[in-house]
Amino acid sequence: MTRRRFAQAIGGFSLLTAPYLAVSAAKGKIYVVRNYLLKNGTQLARWHKFMEAALPELRKLQAPPSIYLEAMIAPHMPQTMTIMEFESLDQWQSIQSPLASSAAYRQGFAQWEAGDEPPYESYSERLLAATTFNPGLSLEANGPARIFEYRIYHSPAYRQLQALNERFAGPEIAIFHRTGVKPILYTNALSGDALPNLTYLTPFENLGAREKAWASFTTDPEWLKLRAESVEKYGQISSVMHISLWRPAIYSPVK
Repeated sequence: MTRRRFAQAIGGFSLLTAPYLAVSAAKGKIYVVRNYLLKNGTQLARWHKFMEAALPELRKLQAPPSIYLEAMIAPHMPQTMTIMEFESLDQWQSIQSPLASSAAYRQGFAQWEAGDEPPYESYSERLLAATTFNPGLSLEANGPARIFEYRIYHSPAYRQLQALNERFAGPEIAIFHRTGVKPILYTNALSGDALPNLTYLTPFENLGAREKAWASFTTDPEWLKLRAESVEKYGQISSVMHISLWRPAIYSPVK
């Protein structure tokens, strides 16, 4: 899809649903998320080999930080995910042609697809727009070996997604941080499944640290009061949660 066609699609989207999401897509950071569904065998190793080859070419194009993940617990196993951060839709589109023109990238892609077995079973792509309270991916925030929790909160309607954004932007993030939950990514989905939704990514030192943090959060008196007030005012603004756990690839810029 060209940038013009995509912009037209976003424009129609804003008329029908939520203008604030279209504004954030036009002016804020954009995240392109790809999930590759694999099968046991050689596909996982081949994916890693291709991604390692693609990284130097992306660095030449001064692509912003990205993260490469392998599923630990997810609905489909094995599975991998890439999250690429762009400053704007323009930057995302500007990288496509020079990347496709790179001889090294084309060679790596051809090797990935070579052979009788396909490189993956299928893949999906989601386009996410940064929220106003999104910290953004950062190489400086890298820690020791970590796990990442990827959450998608589906809202029944866009007015409830707006309320969910307002709750996060208000007191919820402060409670998160106080109890040990410190996401590095907050977004609203512009395309993909389970729309409308708020998607966020949280690193933890290990599974034990994750369990301790969520136990502290879910029993926090301030959070229980905030949640009760939110439900009374807006109803259930997050009706379904999709939760998966991931480990970063050794070569992932953000890990």
